[in-house]
Amino acid sequence: MNSFGRLFKVQIFGESHGESVGIVIDGIPAGLILSAEDLLPDLERRKGGRQKGTTPRQEADFPIFKSGLFNGKTTGFPIAIFFENNNTRSEDYNKQRSIPRPGHADWVAHQKFGGHEDYRGGGHFSARLTTGLVAAGAIAKKLMPDLTIEATVTEIGGETDLERGLQKAIDAKDSVGGIVECKVNGVPVGLGEPYFDSIESVLGHMLFAIPAVKGVEFGAGFGAAKMFGSQHNDAIENMQGSTVTNYAGGIVGGITNGNELVFRIAIKPTSSTPKEQFSLNWDTEQMEHFSIKGRHDLCVALRAPVIVESVTAIVLADFFLLEQKIKKII
Repeated sequence: MNSFGRLFKVQIFGESHGESVGIVIDGIPAGLILSAEDLLPDLERRKGGRQKGTTPRQEADFPIFKSGLFNGKTTGFPIAIFFENNNTRSEDYNKQRSIPRPGHADWVAHQKFGGHEDYRGGGHFSARLTTGLVAAGAIAKKLMPDLTIEATVTEIGGETDLERGLQKAIDAKDSVGGIVECKVNGVPVGLGEPYFDSIESVLGHMLFAIPAVKGVEFGAGFGAAKMFGSQHNDAIENMQGSTVTNYAGGIVGGITNGNELVFRIAIKPTSSTPKEQFSLNWDTEQMEHFSIKGRHDLCVALRAPVIVESVTAIVLADFFLLEQKIKKII
């Protein structure tokens, strides 16, 4: 339920307003030089408050290693990393407990877990838990130094002018969604399997684990449905497998073909919007007007690129280990 991977395995834990969040990573080969400083650049990119439209909640997010490191190198055993939660305002959630927030997991979590869930800040459903995924992704990147993984926000609120799209949310006192595109270069031919363990299947599984992701497309994606087969086919131009076009997004038959891996994700508008809404009060069993208080992103897509890069690295590291393509690291 909270774990992913076959050889490069991750398991997340914690709640948004609990003592800490974190991750346990298994399958990292022994001998990898690793320190907290290796993780800080990506962890800094994930933080809120760095740019307009993101939550003002600030956490240090310094990785505290509890196991798996000795003399500055990985031991080959599970690495446990903790991140302390120090800047919480749980009273914001106590005040609005009677109304399960539309678009959030409040209602389904209450039904599934019988009211025992930690609802503060979304609890275990919060994107706060992606902190551990970013840490694991930074380690995965170190295992694959020949790969470049770069994700960027390409659209906010339906606008390719990101500033304009964000301003739409500010003017409306509402939230907006966005599109994030990821490109991976240096991927070898042959990663992935047909059907259930295709690159698209496994990567899609992990991408949908990122809170607020509502759609994933590879290469031409949904646009392929409007094309002729002769147009969509990527002609192979040499014995290295390079193609003239890349409508397949670097994957054919569920297997990487050596070309650039390209995919996009659609991220919904932040559910916690300051705009007044109308929904159920489960104490009175009546619908009523309300507004959500607290510190939230106007557009969660702004903080998503590094998370997308990280889960992509986790998935590819797992495939690299399965195909024994991780180079000797000692």
